[in-house]
Amino acid sequence: MEKFSEIKYTRPDFSAAKKALRKVTSDMKNAKTYEEAKTAFKAFNDVYEDLATMIVVVHIRHDVNTKDEFYDAEKKFLDKNTVMLAPALKKFNSALLASEFASDFRREYGDQFIKELEAENKLQNNKILLDMIKEKKLVDEYSKAVAVCKATINGEECNLYGLLKYMQNTDRAVRKEAFEAWASFYEGVAPKLDEIYTKLTALRFKMAKKLGFKDVFDYIYLTRGHYDYGPKDVEAFRNAVRDYVVPACAKLYEQKCVKLGLDKLHSYDESLNDPNGNANPHGTPEELVAAAKAMYEELSPETGEFFNFMTKYELFDLVTNPSKRLGGYCTALYKYEAPFIFSNFNGTSADVDVLTHEAGHAFQAYLSARTLPIHQMCGSTSDINEIHSMTMEHFAYPYMDKFFGDEAAEYRKNHLADALCTIPYLVAVDEFQHRVFEKPGMTADERYAAWKKIEEIYLPWRDYDGNGFLSKGGFWMQKQHIFMYPFYYVEYALSQVCAFQYYERMKKDRRQAWNDYLTLCKAGGSVGYLELLKIGKLEKPFDPEVIKKVVAGVMDSLENGNIM
Repeated sequence: MEKFSEIKYTRPDFSAAKKALRKVTSDMKNAKTYEEAKTAFKAFNDVYEDLATMIVVVHIRHDVNTKDEFYDAEKKFLDKNTVMLAPALKKFNSALLASEFASDFRREYGDQFIKELEAENKLQNNKILLDMIKEKKLVDEYSKAVAVCKATINGEECNLYGLLKYMQNTDRAVRKEAFEAWASFYEGVAPKLDEIYTKLTALRFKMAKKLGFKDVFDYIYLTRGHYDYGPKDVEAFRNAVRDYVVPACAKLYEQKCVKLGLDKLHSYDESLNDPNGNANPHGTPEELVAAAKAMYEELSPETGEFFNFMTKYELFDLVTNPSKRLGGYCTALYKYEAPFIFSNFNGTSADVDVLTHEAGHAFQAYLSARTLPIHQMCGSTSDINEIHSMTMEHFAYPYMDKFFGDEAAEYRKNHLADALCTIPYLVAVDEFQHRVFEKPGMTADERYAAWKKIEEIYLPWRDYDGNGFLSKGGFWMQKQHIFMYPFYYVEYALSQVCAFQYYERMKKDRRQAWNDYLTLCKAGGSVGYLELLKIGKLEKPFDPEVIKKVVAGVMDSLENGNIM
């Protein structure tokens, strides 16, 4: 494999791809033996993986610089043509499912493999091809609208991520200025984002109806791969968070208010953990990557091998810039069995979180690609994938001195508290989306009002100090998952409850906890959600008693200082 920067992009020939897919589909239909059917399947994967790799290369290079005209044009070309390829993919899936050798595929690759094919067939339909193209365009409009937002503070021009370090400043006036600038970004672009979201929700209702789903929830839950649970289970989870997590977080915010010496905690104070300043990493981005390399080499042979691979082939783009897409993610280059980490470093502890969280995703992808026979088995649903990433954050605790020096203990304590205090916001986003999709045609003003009421339930400590836009319910708008990935965000909360189970276990028997985690990572998406929990020796997070137990464990660690 060459370094990522040296990978040559060649525009995929979709006509040739369709022709190749027709051939492998015919070969699958005409297969006389299972070996012939497997040969057709392998040929299909070769076509798919080559195509998918080029698509990922384009998306990464576009996200690194959203103003790059070449990759912007290529992304639009690929988005349109990839959707138009869906019928050919469906025909191959249908041929495999109808094959007399389908049971052999099931025996070799598992029930989950067949379930995924069946779900793909249900979701891939000519009826919604144009709608899928429209959806991609609207999501792209959203990304561009927020990517260009910037403000000048302290003489520095910042994008949204660049502002975060000022939002953690020890000077309250600076924090407020940064937070107000951040809020003004969204208030300024709100009419555009309201318009985009109205169109997106209407489009998703329309797609669900065209595909014959009972309601939009069945449609979107299927797109998320949620076969083992539904909206009622998630509602029960949210209720348990309200009952057990919210009171614990309210207590932690009260303690923070006292520690910071404030009469009242405002929203722009929430990100500051210590009156002397948050623990921030020491070093340049290159030095942080070098520290991560040393950490992963010490953590285990598997993580050492993985991170050396990542650095050798430069499978990162970490530093923020004004034209870069917001956020962070891990993706995969199938052809090379190589993960890639995209992020926006901003000089705060979030930079180290990337090197543990996204690296957790990348580690699992690297490991399962070398453990499982086909790429279809390697990736699971996000409610499992986020366990990989969040648990890695906790396993990294003993090595934080490499990044924070004598502030490592402070970082660990704040990271653990923040992991707990993020859960109410995660479920608030989920409830907001459920309310939006329960009421077709909800207006922008009704969405703001809905978010305001939800905040009162899950974030009762939140005070915007008179900011009109946020006080009326505008905070929901900053979460890209609402626009781009409906019902994704709650999966972080479900996963965090599971990651906390590993955290409690690692404090008692680190070796066994690591082995259980490693087993889960290797299993990828070879089986379904509930079965993967069993493989990883995890209790179901929907159980209120499980949530009660993990909250008690985290609070005990925070109150007694036994973080690791």
